[in-house]
Amino acid sequence: MLKILVAVDGSELSLDGVRHTLQLLKQGLQAGVVLAHVQEPATLYELVTTRDPDLIAAASLEAGEHLLAPARALLDAAGVAYETDIAVGDAAHTLVDLAENHGADMLVIGAKGHGALSGALLGSVSQEVSRLSSVPVTIVKHPEVVLADEVMDDETE
Repeated sequence: MLKILVAVDGSELSLDGVRHTLQLLKQGLQAGVVLAHVQEPATLYELVTTRDPDLIAAASLEAGEHLLAPARALLDAAGVAYETDIAVGDAAHTLVDLAENHGADMLVIGAKGHGALSGALLGSVSQEVSRLSSVPVTIVKHPEVVLADEVMDDETE
């Protein structure tokens, strides 16, 4: 059976990726789902003031669970079984590692919808994941972004 790793960061944009995955499953795709969240590493300040790596790790796990909650609720409501994984590191590289570790056949990630120029200047986790991944990556645009892109295309024609 196929396995889909869905990147979730707690934003509405990442929930678009969960909804897209649910649509694929409703259309008959037989696949397992892994919800994955990547926490940023602790800052030097946090490391110095806390001095307890176990406390920092527990806080990262708790924050990750909190940010996964809306995605879990969507899958629970749809009756879809899933796994979760919370990791710490650089988002793009860590998501690619998680996909490999879970044997994912596909990665789904929401997009912030930056245009080509701002995406190039600001960088983009979704673009970086797409560049690094050895499995297909589906980048799901937020509906408002898709509508704005369509309006821009219509205006330029």
